[in-house]
Amino acid sequence: MLTAARFREQFVSVLQEIDAGIVLNSPLYNTLALAFIAIVALTFHLGGRLFLHSVLMRWINRSPTDWDNALREHGFFNRLIHLVPALVVFLLTPILLTDDSLLYAVVVKAALLYLMLVALVSTSALLNTVEDWYNTTEFAKQATITGFIQVIKLILAILFILFSVSLIVDRSPLLLLSGLTAIAAVLLLIFRDTILGFVAGIQITANRLFKNGDWIQVDKFNVDGEIIELGLTNVKVRNWDNTISTLPTYTLTNEAIKNWRGMQESGGRRIKRAIYIDMHSVKLYDNESLKKVAKIRFIAAYIDSKIKELQQYHQDNSIDENDLLNRRALTNIGTFRAYLEAYLAKHPKINHDMTLMVRQLPPNELGLPLEIYCFCSDKAWVNYEKVQADIFDHIMAMLPLFELRAYQRDSHLEALTARKE
Repeated sequence: MLTAARFREQFVSVLQEIDAGIVLNSPLYNTLALAFIAIVALTFHLGGRLFLHSVLMRWINRSPTDWDNALREHGFFNRLIHLVPALVVFLLTPILLTDDSLLYAVVVKAALLYLMLVALVSTSALLNTVEDWYNTTEFAKQATITGFIQVIKLILAILFILFSVSLIVDRSPLLLLSGLTAIAAVLLLIFRDTILGFVAGIQITANRLFKNGDWIQVDKFNVDGEIIELGLTNVKVRNWDNTISTLPTYTLTNEAIKNWRGMQESGGRRIKRAIYIDMHSVKLYDNESLKKVAKIRFIAAYIDSKIKELQQYHQDNSIDENDLLNRRALTNIGTFRAYLEAYLAKHPKINHDMTLMVRQLPPNELGLPLEIYCFCSDKAWVNYEKVQADIFDHIMAMLPLFELRAYQRDSHLEALTARKE
């Protein structure tokens, strides 16, 4: 069996046939040994890449599964192939170089550092593949693992740095860890956002507060859009004007944030808007005006029942219907409100299983607010705005039929009035 010492002796003898002055550990010998190691490592590396592109990639393209394609897209195999030359250097160095030389220690440490770096970047590619696979599952709709993947990457990077320093200075990693306690405060300051983001990520995942695709609104930072990436330290939000806002992850648990997911998962999107009625146009209906609006199909039954109710009231209280002071009558604003309720109840784009009402708000200097409160069954933004606009187009067009006017402030008239005062 060919041992390391025997192989080294044969290597020296081959070199001495070229130059009899070459001896073990001489500068010329070390240079030639390093050149031989480099050539062998490069040869294995090129052979590995040839195998990767001619055999492995062909097999991946023919494979019916998707996970190997994801590994290829993230460069897992291209990174992993670098293990071959690193292993060649690590295995050949103890054979060709003696362990009591400085060159031996440098080359072995360099090979180990390279092995750890390749392992780190390969693991990172593997974690990216796991994340992509997870994002295709139904669980991703409930909770994202981006933050946890980033935490694992951070831990691996810290371990790589720790072991690298330990290898370079020839000290135990545990000894270095014990020394880190002296600079713990500095580390906490440096990794403050990371630590807060990690804790926030646990809260977000455990309570299912947010996920990719959620529409959030943060008024404090003028953020209004969809979450496109929920990471360990940062959250990326694509606003509706197509700008990208970046927030610290812990902001999602520390600030007042509106999440529109509940609306998107519910049966409708709320319409809550008021039109201001000029209070000078509010009046009681006379018989002629009442007969006119009674022809409107949506409220014909309503007016008929109200007329019977008023007639019964006048009869029970012995009130003459021509007695303007004591009689009861329908108002145009009340009749219009009943019409709007009937109109919305028949509207095909309104969810009739959710709250629907037309209400008066307290009057103010702008008039009498008549608010529409209902839920549009079509929650898509563009369609929702169309439905809302159509409803209010109809409301404003119907006002004159009920002898009502919408209030509109005349800034020119107000300026003239203020000038006269």
